[in-house]
Amino acid sequence: MAAPDFVLKLREKIGNDPLWLPGVRGVVLDQDNRVLLCKRSDNGHWTPITGMLEPGEHPAPGLIREIYEETAVVAETERILAVGVIGPVTYPNGDVCDFLDIAFKCRYVSGEARVNDDESSAVEWFPADELPEMSPGHLAVIRLALDPDQPTVFQME
Repeated sequence: MAAPDFVLKLREKIGNDPLWLPGVRGVVLDQDNRVLLCKRSDNGHWTPITGMLEPGEHPAPGLIREIYEETAVVAETERILAVGVIGPVTYPNGDVCDFLDIAFKCRYVSGEARVNDDESSAVEWFPADELPEMSPGHLAVIRLALDPDQPTVFQME
């Protein structure tokens, strides 16, 4: 997965030093409460749809863009599930990033889920009780999305 151009330009100036970046994560649910997940091509892990916002991009439309780019699914954001910080993350090339993560519950609108770019090796719908292995943080936001009475969580890991 290539870094966005704006990150590459910043890296030319600051090298591997820590970089604060805005990120979004979407738990997309269909009418049967199945969860849309992608299997990342860089590490093979299953995750909800995630992405980095472009400079000046609003989080909700940015996430909808990411969902479509990665899965060919059209979705709508319904509510913010959690806001937190992920990191620091150190990449193999030495770059260090911290991400402001805004997680949304999203509703499926249309489209046939499929791999739609090079960031994923698989895209699938999973019943909520048959999720593949994934990080505790991803599982936590999925649980938040499935429970309509949960308030927005801050300081999510």
